[in-house]
Amino acid sequence: MAKKSVASLQTGSKRLTKAIKMIKKQGSKSYSFVETIIPPDLASEWLSKK
Repeated sequence: MAKKSVASLQTGSKRLTKAIKMIKKQGSKSYSFVETIIPPDLASEWLSKK
């Protein structure tokens, strides 16, 4: 699966990362994308989940 973190966002004193994960749909050949905004230290953990 292709995974990447695409942007760093800053809001006040917090630093956040927008992560996008590509997930293959069950029973078909198509993919869907899941986006979330999380702290940078949790990004690799979120991307490694299925």
